[in-house]
Amino acid sequence: MRARVFVTPRKGILDPQGRAVEGALTSLGISGVANLRVGRYVTLEIDAPSHAAAEATVKRICEQLLANPNIEDFRFEVDAG
Repeated sequence: MRARVFVTPRKGILDPQGRAVEGALTSLGISGVANLRVGRYVTLEIDAPSHAAAEATVKRICEQLLANPNIEDFRFEVDAG
């Protein structure tokens, strides 16, 4: 099964990389962009006996490795891929 994981900064948490990109856009003459946030997109394949087992594995991976629960949120999608 294939999983797609999206990790993003939590609301209210300073995102210096997002601010830097926002500033770079302004320097390039691109206006009208605000509240830009930078996150991560991770894809992986899971060998699991069921969809529920694959979801449980991906959730554990996110909680224990991919996302810092103090400053980041995550969501994921699992399909038969």
